[in-house]
Amino acid sequence: MRSTQWQRSSFTANSNNCIEVRTVEGVVELRESENGDVIVRTTPVKFARFLSGVKAGEFDQHGDFRG
Repeated sequence: MRSTQWQRSSFTANSNNCIEVRTVEGVVELRESENGDVIVRTTPVKFARFLSGVKAGEFDQHGDFRG
């Protein structure tokens, strides 16, 4: 599997305060745009399960989403 470029959500517009994601050799990597030296790595299956949990609101109690 080829490396991909870092991607960020279209919801972030031109903000530098977001999470970026890419796939490198079958591993999903995530980083904060403001602190690009810290990279979290996981499997595609675990990342997909995490995204499903986020969409379902499983982690809403961990953040302040009032804007």
